[in-house]
Amino acid sequence: MTTVAAPVGIDDPITGAAIALRSVSKAFGHGADAVVALDGIDLAVGRGEFVCVVGASGCGKSTALNLMAGLDRPTLGEVEVDGRPALMFQEAALFPWLDVLDNVALPMRLKGVGKGERRGRASELLDKVHLGGQGHRRPHELSGGMRQRVALARSLAQDADILLMDEPFGALDAMTRDLLHDELESVWSGSGLTVVFVTHNVREAARLADRIVLLTSRPGRVAATFEVEIPRPRRIDSPEVSGLAAKVTDRLREEVRRHGSR
Repeated sequence: MTTVAAPVGIDDPITGAAIALRSVSKAFGHGADAVVALDGIDLAVGRGEFVCVVGASGCGKSTALNLMAGLDRPTLGEVEVDGRPALMFQEAALFPWLDVLDNVALPMRLKGVGKGERRGRASELLDKVHLGGQGHRRPHELSGGMRQRVALARSLAQDADILLMDEPFGALDAMTRDLLHDELESVWSGSGLTVVFVTHNVREAARLADRIVLLTSRPGRVAATFEVEIPRPRRIDSPEVSGLAAKVTDRLREEVRRHGSR
């Protein structure tokens, strides 16, 4: 199968976005055995926007993120990314034989940046994620939350304009996750980054996002979008966040019931 670009007119509403998915479908396998993960998705993410993508397991959230990162190609449609993306996973995936500073500096080392410059920049990034003075430690000496901070700093070391996050805090306890929400929001608001954040946690999405995109159960389609107009800073346990999360959850349940009745 080939990648086909959908026609785009002069009034195309997603022209100029940091990320644009136009009529994107993705199937795995061929013929009768093919599994359609995404089906005809149109989605635009504006520059500097924080978008959370939610949906039931298997709805294609991670598949969409991989397409945005350039790790895979759509079966049909067109994916455009205007900027340099960095991908962050649920597992920090740090190199255990490197200390924290060298883990963060690794993307710069691979680009040929000199040792002094890259270590200085890595130290600045560790300060930004509140790990200043921890650069000498090894990953096994850090808590799960600290390892994810290192992973965030390493993503920023790639000079990315776009941060693609695949459930990065899903394995952390509630208190650590809440603290990292604050830190991520601080980094995002001070950098102009575009963020696409995939999560199963609807309340987390309401806490973080400018906009929530809800995908249907497989095959993934855009079922609904929710503009988040709650003023920042937000608390995950605030009535406003809880109320929006309940609204999104109700719609998610509708989609799950619809899928189960097929």
